[in-house]
Amino acid sequence: MLEADARERVIVAIDCGRERALELADELAGHARWLKVGMTLFYAEGPQIVREMRERGFKVFLDLKLHDIPHQVRGAAEAAARTGADLLTIHGLGAGPMMAAAVDGASAAADGAERTTKVIAVTVLTSMDQQALASIGVTSPVAEEADRLARLASDNGVDGVVCSPQEAARMRELLGEGALVVTPGVRPAGAALGDQSRVATPSEAIASGASHIVVGRPITGADDPVGAFEAIVAELVERA
Repeated sequence: MLEADARERVIVAIDCGRERALELADELAGHARWLKVGMTLFYAEGPQIVREMRERGFKVFLDLKLHDIPHQVRGAAEAAARTGADLLTIHGLGAGPMMAAAVDGASAAADGAERTTKVIAVTVLTSMDQQALASIGVTSPVAEEADRLARLASDNGVDGVVCSPQEAARMRELLGEGALVVTPGVRPAGAALGDQSRVATPSEAIASGASHIVVGRPITGADDPVGAFEAIVAELVERA
């Protein structure tokens, strides 16, 4: 894999407060291409934080996991797309009409031009295992549940999925080469798992079919975030 391609594949999750987020963005400028703005940061700072990251030259993955009635999700997706976010998450469990509404909302933000905000559906959270699924009444195996939700997302115009690296190969097979397959739960060899249950190394995730990997604490919590990011890029160049 070329170095430029490797940089494009890694999304750095900045789940922290504004001051630290901007500090990390300034450190990673010229190295990382993508930053993930999640609920913690977005709920504290609102749409402006997306614009600030975009002004610094980053693509932004806005990870809000929208899940509500279709009318609300359509409006929320349109508002999110108007921030300039490049990628937006919704929950696959919201069902087909809700997912289609999210795509409609993101399209409306383009004001008649081609939609620029891609919408991806969360299948099964990477913090969940079979026991966690059973606790909410889902008795099918994790892989089958991810398959079902991915098919539903594809049928409703969604651009791809969020899944664990363990389901990435199947998602690629199911959705085709053009789909986005974004995998959190990525941990460099030797890194702490934290609250993740279904994980892989960066090169394993890409080799399995992920289009992008999301890495947070192993980079943002490192003494040298840039060094940690560059180590992941080097791994992808060497092994993926």
